Amino acid sequence: MRIAMFTDNFYPELGGIQDSILASARELGARGHAVAIFAPAAAPRDFARARLPVAEPDLGANVSVHRLFSLPLPGSTGQSRLAVPTGRRWCAVAEFRPDLIHTHTFLGVGLEALLVARRLRLPLVGTNHWAVGGFGIYAPLARAACVGVAWRSVARYYNRCDWVSAPSGATLADMRAHGLRRPAAVISNPIDTAQFRPPAPGERQRLKAKLAFFGATVLYAGRLAREKHIDVLIRALPALRLAIPDATLVLAGHGTARAALQALARRIGVAPQVRFTGVLDHATLAEHCRAADVFAIASTSESQSMTLLQAMSAGLPAVGARHGALIEYLPEQTGMLADPDQPAQFAAMLARILGSPALRERMSAHAERAAARFAVAAVADVWQDIYARLGRGALAEASADPAWSISCA
Repeated sequence: MRIAMFTDNFYPELGGIQDSILASARELGARGHAVAIFAPAAAPRDFARARLPVAEPDLGANVSVHRLFSLPLPGSTGQSRLAVPTGRRWCAVAEFRPDLIHTHTFLGVGLEALLVARRLRLPLVGTNHWAVGGFGIYAPLARAACVGVAWRSVARYYNRCDWVSAPSGATLADMRAHGLRRPAAVISNPIDTAQFRPPAPGERQRLKAKLAFFGATVLYAGRLAREKHIDVLIRALPALRLAIPDATLVLAGHGTARAALQALARRIGVAPQVRFTGVLDHATLAEHCRAADVFAIASTSESQSMTLLQAMSAGLPAVGARHGALIEYLPEQTGMLADPDQPAQFAAMLARILGSPALRERMSAHAERAAARFAVAAVADVWQDIYARLGRGALAEASADPAWSISCA
């Protein structure tokens, strides 16, 4: 098939949406499908922030990247871009001769996808990767009203698609509650289970020495942004160290909240025990997962959390916020849930896991098994089926196919 993907979030910007699209396109291309990705043009400084050369990613001979003129957009990564829809880009898409369009976002490039699909009369698949309610933190005085308006806008956008997916039941339920009426299913984002694998015997200690991980290591990976509530993990550290005196916190990623988080660590006296790694490529992040002892995420803005799945695939137990998609993707056999914004609960649960090697071993084995279903090949199998059914007009009546439900639920 020939698939045109549209996204507002793409390489070199760092994030789960970007990783998902890259992995899916690469796998589909390797299977012989032609994939064209339409995304905002990036500036040299966007590549520099990610420590990447100014070049397109190598996605194979069957995948092409088409950049749309864009302007910088404020965001926690410092790499966000906004492409203004013109309604005239259908000519460039028509030259690719797609069988269908898959839109991954609902901003400028996403709106362009709607216009192109209508003009070319092509089937349109829509995936919503955003749990928009988690971003109400940026409008605290009007949070309820703003979140409601945002969700209704998202639902209206995806109601213009022929078929819809989301990476968690929580996200799909929010869309339904605010007006989504289209056929839909939960489909996980794909993760590289070969790269994110458990450590071989003796490898964890070797990597701890290589990375200078001293003591019990708690790892977080992702954007350093307010909606991720990383401050909760830092505030949990003093109580955690009372129970596990050698506990340290490693924060992998970059974002606009880094300075505030560093100041917080200094203010409460744990700066020496908090390490900020900055941007890590996937190979290095996978090493960090194999060297760490437990993963932690306090975010309330997750539609799934790719980094949680990557950590699980590497055999890491986790402590996460009891909120949204994390409840689905972090069952009790794999980790523990703490109430959002409760550092004491995070500290207690992290201490329990770190203090019990037997518990940690059981959770590690289950985490690896649970993450196996999210392998790139498995998720690509599902998308191939969906694209094929959409192409022959047989998708709506088959939207409840249980084989498509790739989640922990």
